[in-house]
Amino acid sequence: MLNDLHPFDHRMLEMDCAAAAREIEESIRRIVAVDLRRQGIVLGVSGGIDSAVCATLAVRALGPDRCRLLLMPEKESSPDSTRRGRLLCAGLGVEPVMENLTASLTAMGCYERRDSAIRRLFPEYGAGWKQKIGLAGGLLDHDRVNYFTITVESPDGERQTSRMPVDVYLDVVAATNLKQRLRKTTEYTHADALNYAVLGTPNRLEYELGFFVRGGDGLADLKPIAHLYKSQVYQMAAYLGVPEDIQSQAPSTDTYTLEQTQEEFYYALPYDKLDLALFAFGNGVSADDAAAGLGITAEQVRRVYKDIALKRRTSARILRDALLVQPVDVDGSDA
Repeated sequence: MLNDLHPFDHRMLEMDCAAAAREIEESIRRIVAVDLRRQGIVLGVSGGIDSAVCATLAVRALGPDRCRLLLMPEKESSPDSTRRGRLLCAGLGVEPVMENLTASLTAMGCYERRDSAIRRLFPEYGAGWKQKIGLAGGLLDHDRVNYFTITVESPDGERQTSRMPVDVYLDVVAATNLKQRLRKTTEYTHADALNYAVLGTPNRLEYELGFFVRGGDGLADLKPIAHLYKSQVYQMAAYLGVPEDIQSQAPSTDTYTLEQTQEEFYYALPYDKLDLALFAFGNGVSADDAAAGLGITAEQVRRVYKDIALKRRTSARILRDALLVQPVDVDGSDA
């Protein structure tokens, strides 16, 4: 518990970026060589801030020749994501490998499974339409039961929104999760061919609050920034000289065809406020003490804390190793 947090505000998350970068780079070198016994790393570059920071730290730690950076667009990806990914790779001196996933996702039924589920709510949904899903319920204003809505946009720009029944929500998410899982499968294919490790990109908000797909972006051999809050990732990006175009981009899922922020999809609070709330929650700061720093009421903080506790339980479940009927003793120390 922290007792001397006066004033309690965003300055609690300021860090020594040079020292933090040295620690992460040294850890990457040690873990890749000693713990994982691999020669380098594979990383999918999305054009976002997290993968940009991870890629930059990995190149600084291992050199460009031991970092395989992948661009994995599909037909619904934002062209800006690929452009920013190329910009990052050029600055790092790494020639990215392009893997277009559209054909594979089509063959796996990703788009048709999702669209069939959406047509249960909007029968007219079809070619040329766009969509996104998002949280609803008003976290700050009242105790809520989280539920999702889906917004569709016709080719002529007309939008409609509907609450998603559970079965439609599950079918849409199951289909779109194929994107995350295929990207990870592609990363491991490259890693196996090179005897490299796969590097994951979750920051602390994503890791602790379960904003990832089991077997997809939640899967990796090493997650070097999982201890950094999102605002600290931005601090690190500025220190490392990540291109401004990437630093200024709002965090996005780049999963659905309508523009969508992470706040809209999952967090329900801006990342800087949620960073501070998660820090306060984890360090035993009372709702009353945290309220002023967050700029909301103590009752609203209590609702945020409740949501954090729920999401942490979700994260623990999807991070858990496969369960066994009986324990199996496996000692890999001499492997």
